[in-house]
Amino acid sequence: MKTKTVLVTALAMALTFGPALRAETSAERQIQVSGEGRVEMAPDLAVITLGVTKEAKEASEAMALVSEDMSAVVQELRAVGIAAKDLQTQQISLHPVWSNSGISSGSDQRQITGFSASNTVNLRVRDLDQLGEVLDRVLRAGANQFQGLRFDVADQAGLQDQMRANAVADARHKAQILAEAAGVTLGPVRTITDQHLGGGRPMMAMEMARSSAMPIEAGELSFSHNVQVVFDLVVPAEK
Repeated sequence: MKTKTVLVTALAMALTFGPALRAETSAERQIQVSGEGRVEMAPDLAVITLGVTKEAKEASEAMALVSEDMSAVVQELRAVGIAAKDLQTQQISLHPVWSNSGISSGSDQRQITGFSASNTVNLRVRDLDQLGEVLDRVLRAGANQFQGLRFDVADQAGLQDQMRANAVADARHKAQILAEAAGVTLGPVRTITDQHLGGGRPMMAMEMARSSAMPIEAGELSFSHNVQVVFDLVVPAEK
């Protein structure tokens, strides 16, 4: 009777802990690798931040001067084919201009001598061949602030799809090499974790914008994306 009790207890324990033990063993037979998908391509889009700043005795006069010059800048942009959707006001500001007489005399009695107004816009140039011409024309029209230019790729969705596919392929290649070196067989994918998207950066000069007014080097951009992939491992059965 005692023997039967022991056998029943052992069987119950096997049924209870068997799945957990198998799960633990299965979990150990996995490999986690990181994959990187890198894509290098020439940009097809330029993003520019520029603006107009003016000073005047009165605030209204400073704003009027800015509005006049910015209207001329926008007209030039429309004339070269910049669409309304590619032009966006970023910031409009107005602040007083203080005299320096109080500082030089050691006094705190500084006075407002005028006002400074500014209007800043972001614009996208989709035809890089006309980039130099665009910059030259807006500067001639009155833009006196240039806060930066960066290159980008218009089809971001297609770019991300390509990088993700490359990243998963890279992860599978790494896992395959490691599995073969360890003498095991690479099994199916268990999990994939998508990582953040890397930005673009200039890599090498490709071509100058075909404008004698202002030569611009478009360069080449490099983008990267990372994934974490967990694969199952199939261990050969012992003979």
